[in-house]
Formats: sequence, C-alpha cells, structure tokens
Amino acid sequence: MNADNTQRSFPTSAFFTDEPTVSVGIMSGQSIRFSLNHVFSIDGLQAVGSQEASFSEGNILWNGQAYHELVFQPQTPDSSFSLYGVTIGVNFHWQRQETQTFRGCLRLIIDKERIIAVNELPVEDYLESVISSEMSATSSLELLKAHAVISRSWLLAQMVKRSSASGGETLPPSFTQTEDSLIRWYDREDHTLFDVCADDHCQRYQGTTKETSPQVAQAIAATRGQILIFGNEICDARFSKSCGGMVEEFQYCWENIRKPYLAKLRDNIPDGQPLPDLTVEANAEQWIRTSPEAFCNTTDRKILSQVLNDYDQETSDFYRWTVDYSQQEITQLLRSRLGIDFGQVVDLIPVERGTSGRLCRLKVVGTKKTLVIGKELEIRRALSRTHLYSSAFVIDKSNVVDGIPQHFRLTGAGWGHGVGLCQIGAAVMGEKGYHYDEILLHYYPGATINKTYA
Repeated sequence: MNADNTQRSFPTSAFFTDEPTVSVGIMSGQSIRFSLNHVFSIDGLQAVGSQEASFSEGNILWNGQAYHELVFQPQTPDSSFSLYGVTIGVNFHWQRQETQTFRGCLRLIIDKERIIAVNELPVEDYLESVISSEMSATSSLELLKAHAVISRSWLLAQMVKRSSASGGETLPPSFTQTEDSLIRWYDREDHTLFDVCADDHCQRYQGTTKETSPQVAQAIAATRGQILIFGNEICDARFSKSCGGMVEEFQYCWENIRKPYLAKLRDNIPDGQPLPDLTVEANAEQWIRTSPEAFCNTTDRKILSQVLNDYDQETSDFYRWTVDYSQQEITQLLRSRLGIDFGQVVDLIPVERGTSGRLCRLKVVGTKKTLVIGKELEIRRALSRTHLYSSAFVIDKSNVVDGIPQHFRLTGAGWGHGVGLCQIGAAVMGEKGYHYDEILLHYYPGATINKTYA
C-alpha cells in the first residue's frame, strides 16, 4: 500500500479540455409540478414560485401558452428548483416518491405524449450529488475518491457514446427473441434525449436533496477531472454493491464484447492461486453454496454503513442469500413478469454462467412452454417481484408431486451485476488502508488514471 498518494500526479488526457455540462433525465409524466425556489429566466421573462406544465396536443402547456420546449435558466449559482413526485428506486423493494431539489438549469422536453424534466449542470456539481446519493457521509476518503473517479469515468464514457450515436453510429441491439429464447439486456443507449437518468439504472442522483458532506466535496475536489483510461478509451467503469467474491466480465451482462479492464478477478489479495472456473456448473455450485473469503464478505456494520444508505440497509444478507417459492408463486411470478404462460414450472436449468457464476442464460421448463431467458438482469426481473439480488444462484427443488416440484429454493451470491468495482469490497479495502488508486487498479486491471480537464 502506498504511504502517501495525496501529491501523486497523473498523465493528462485530452478527451475534454473543459469541464462539460451533463443533462440528467429526472422524471416524466403527463404533467410536471415544480417550484422555482429562486428567480429563473425563460425567454427573457422571469419566473418564480409554484408551477405546473402539462402535455397538450403535442405541446407543453405552461401559463396558458403552448411551447415545444421550456428552458428555465438560474440567475445565480445558488438558484434551485424542486420537482414533486420524483420516483426513486424504480422496481426495487424500496421504491418511493420524493420531492427533490436541484441546482442548474431545468429543461422540459416532449417525448411522445409525455413531458420529461431534465436537469443540466456542470459535471463536478453532478458528481457531488451522485457520490452523496450513492455513498454514506461516513465513507472513508479513499473510498469516496475512488468512487468519484469511476462515476466521472462512467459518465463521460456515456456522454461520448451518446455523442457518437447522435452522429449516426449504429448501436448494438439489446433484445433478441426466437421461439425458444428471450435474451435481453438493459443498458444506457436507450437514453437518447439526455445523457443519463437519475435512478439506479444509471447513477443515483438526487440533486441537493441529500446534503453533500465536506468529505464528499473534498474527494471530488481532490480528483477533479481524473478518469480511468484503457488504451484510447475512457473506461466504462461499472460498479455494483457486492460481487459475491468474484468479479464478473462485461459481456455476460451486456452486449457481447470484451472490455479487458472489466475482467474476471477474485475480490481479495492476489495469492498466485488459479481462479476457479465458475462457468463450470459444478464449480459454481460449490462456490455459491460456501462463503469464501473476500473483501466484500463482511458483516461489519460500520463498513456496510459507508456504502448502504438507510433504505439499502433494510437488506443484510447480500453476500450469500436464499429465496423460497411455492409452485404457485413461481408460476404466477413468471407469467406476470414475462407475460408468458409456462403452465406449471417443472424445472429451472442453468444453461450458461459468467465468470462470477452469474447466470446469463437460464432454461425455464414448464408444462406448457419451455424457454431460455437471459441475460442476468432479465433473469433477476423474471424471478422476483422487484429484483433478485443477483443471478449467481443455484436451484433446489423439493416436494415433487406427479413430476411437478411444489417448492423451489434459490441460493445465491452477491448483490448486483458484479462487474467492475465492488462497493462493499472497496469499502473494506479503504478501511484496510489501501489508497484510492490501489482500489481502482484492483477492480479495473490494466487501466490508468488520467486527468482530462483542470
């Protein structure tokens, strides 16, 4: 571990010479209720106080006038606006609505027959909110610095990707379906009207609703402009809550391309031992049914509180977990989540696993229909009313009556897709004295840390 890296300098990268502005999709609806907490300007006029905009005949109706687009510009750096009824934790067990407050510009645009509220603000201001929303104010400074770099890297990579797409570059399809299979993955290219959304689909962003701690501000300032680079590419720096002891590779969760810096690795200190091949079913079974040592294998509440916000701490069994379903429950679940009547469920058969043991293809065998589903998030969506913690699970069937199991137990590992940085593992590394560059280069092998703007 480095004795001191606070004075460390990093190579300069010229991807962005000046700090860019990011556009964040916050919410959408037939009508948007909001409050301008300070004076904002719009088309040379001034506006303040409670407001409502509604969709009407292809336009945005506001103050009795029809607009194609509305842009409310702040008059001072401290000017803020509040949006009512913002949904957070979409499709998760803690989904709820909040009133949230933001700084920067408010842009209202039309998408089909809905209005989208978009917040536009400088990248570094956005990152202060993201790190405050994703992490606890009790997080170690080195963990916060690491998270600042990966959040900035991921964001700028998405902005470059969106710019390429708007320039005519064809994006890969994220859905394939045949009579025998349904393979779908969920990525960021479906955001075409703004750079990123505000929920966990991208990065959790809550504006100024959650106060920025001095420690977060210090971490952002200390790493200003720093990003992860691999070759000539800004790293698509993915992260999840807990890898379950083994980090997953990119292609098993999203499009079928390898990103060398999002590679298979064991979440502990390298010991020179060969990594178990968890794409082999027997190895995956053994791995998931045991609790191997790993950075993220911890029950230390002080460390967990650095990563898990109040509503996340409603969950504690993230490293190894079990879920039980009756025949009726799993039959109804698959029908409601996939819109497919499988009849009674006879079996769930692993078809393909990634390098962390996560299933990327699972065969559902029913009395009426047999179908292979994937990738990992589609499997998690299909087998839970919200989300399974991960797709790294093994299946036990019991109480078989006339060939039909009446009970299914899923025993699983980890929380999230497991690609890139493991937040709980990184928190443990920070507590053990690792500096942020060591944490980053553990989870993104082969990458370098560069400064892209001053």
